Amino acid sequence: MGKASTKAQNKYIAKAYDRVNLVLPKGQKDIIKAHAESQGESVNGFISRAIENQMERDKGTGEDGHP
Repeated sequence: MGKASTKAQNKYIAKAYDRVNLVLPKGQKDIIKAHAESQGESVNGFISRAIENQMERDKGTGEDGHP
């Protein structure tokens, strides 16, 4: 990919997406990556899906995590 197309892609990503910096214990990234790949997903896709699933489960629970 050339410099112009990389710049255009980065500009689009900055406009269309939010970024989150995630810090994990050493070795955890490799475990997550292997699991995501075993499910046919990217790490980003897997983490996004996991967050969405947890948020859906949390609906209907109180602040203490109980219904």
